[in-house]
Amino acid sequence: MKKNIVRFLSLTALCTIGLTSCKKDLDRMPTNATTNEAVFSTPVGYKQALAKVYGAFALTGSTGSGSSDLGNIDAGTSDFVRLFWSAQEWTTEEALCAWNNTDVPDFHNLSWSSNNTLLNGLYNRCVYQITVANAFIKESTDEKLSSRGITGTDAENIRHYRAEARFLRAYQYWVLMDLFGNPPFIDENSPIGDKSFFPARITRDKLFAYIESELKALETQLVAPRQNEYGRADQAAAWALLARMYLNAEVYLGSGNAKYTDAITYANKVIGAGYTLQSSYQKLFLADNNVGNTETILSVNYDGVNTQNYGGTTFIINASVNSDMGPANYGIPNGGWGGNRSTRNLPLLFSDRSGNTDKRAIFYGSNLEISNVNDFTQGVAVVKFKNLLSDGKAAPSSGGTFCSTDFPLFRLGEMYLVYAEATLRGGTGGNNNTALQYINQLRTRAYNGSTNGNVSSITLNSILDERGRELYWEGFRRTDLIRYGLFTSGSYLWPWKGGVRDGRGVQATRNLFPIPNSDITNNPNLQQNPGY
Repeated sequence: MKKNIVRFLSLTALCTIGLTSCKKDLDRMPTNATTNEAVFSTPVGYKQALAKVYGAFALTGSTGSGSSDLGNIDAGTSDFVRLFWSAQEWTTEEALCAWNNTDVPDFHNLSWSSNNTLLNGLYNRCVYQITVANAFIKESTDEKLSSRGITGTDAENIRHYRAEARFLRAYQYWVLMDLFGNPPFIDENSPIGDKSFFPARITRDKLFAYIESELKALETQLVAPRQNEYGRADQAAAWALLARMYLNAEVYLGSGNAKYTDAITYANKVIGAGYTLQSSYQKLFLADNNVGNTETILSVNYDGVNTQNYGGTTFIINASVNSDMGPANYGIPNGGWGGNRSTRNLPLLFSDRSGNTDKRAIFYGSNLEISNVNDFTQGVAVVKFKNLLSDGKAAPSSGGTFCSTDFPLFRLGEMYLVYAEATLRGGTGGNNNTALQYINQLRTRAYNGSTNGNVSSITLNSILDERGRELYWEGFRRTDLIRYGLFTSGSYLWPWKGGVRDGRGVQATRNLFPIPNSDITNNPNLQQNPGY
């Protein structure tokens, strides 16, 4: 078995712990007769329940790749990483999907509606994960531990588990804030199982304040940086999310509410926590990226043999390869779905794709132009993620399709970029020379230790381009383009933006996704976002 907390996902029958719904009649969980008292009766039971909180990020259900925790929502449209990645990448120049499945073209056409099934799946997955975390948080108070006779070191460990569950809940609320703006709000004190309860709507500014307060409170409750099991949250994860939020504060709170100084402060906390850049950029995205990883702060973990899911990196890797490319070369001998590739804008960010310069340009093919969206061979394939080990061998894979490559949620490279951008945007406490040094550290790694690719100066636009080179296909691009005012405007175009071959601007309301119509219909407390 691959790694740490993931082992609990396959060693135990995962519990469904007192879950509730944001919609009156939506059953988001499978029936489970196991009671809370039985699940939480022992320290081992608590860790198994914590594994469920983490497992909701990596799996769609508790009984195999075809199961779904979300009632009436298919497993294929209920995986978190797959849907979050699609919302952040398909809507930009970094990824264009060849599939003509229902609602898929809406993403690159920037024409989705409140009935889009993929957005519905993502929204409900986020709410489900919040609900799972709430249930754990409710059952892990000091009073609950005392009543169950759990004391000493066991109780202290569970307090750390509780802090982790609070962090994961805060992360999911950040996703909802970033993508949907003004979602329903539930916490551990919300009624569970009460069919008459309709969660209140929380506005974006108040949700920002809530997430901020939670993360600051957790600074002293999470374990110290790099002291937790791989794949579990620590203080650095909370600092990294705060830095990311503060960089985007004017998007979330409105113009004039910049928090670039805070972004520098928290990026500095992460940078000073002992993380270092992985020597090989490519190794960050291989199937043994859990081994000796000095850069990744928190990841969603996968095991292609024991915890299977058609989302996550199984989706990212299989959908970026077709049969003509030799799927075995990417660790998926029976895979290769021929779905996602990039528009020309992404490879053109790299000065030379011949392999002699920037090693982050991990592409296949040279056909930059896309005249037919549904032809996967048009456009450049992105093969950054692979189900290969560092020695070039394929990682173990059930059926030759499922992947063990972990997906990074936070890593040091992003923090260097946050520091640099926040400094150039006027945050105090930052230093322009230090910002330049951080950019050049990323570029030195990209050029295999050579300083030939280093730059002598940086601008906001060059930092955006550097984010594109460093973070592509990691789920950042939509958020980045919105922060720069380029996502919907006509001032920056890419092929098929807005459904037009040469690209076009669209309404600014597309900077937010709609609240799914099913939740608007069922919850009278919610309001639809403008323009939908």
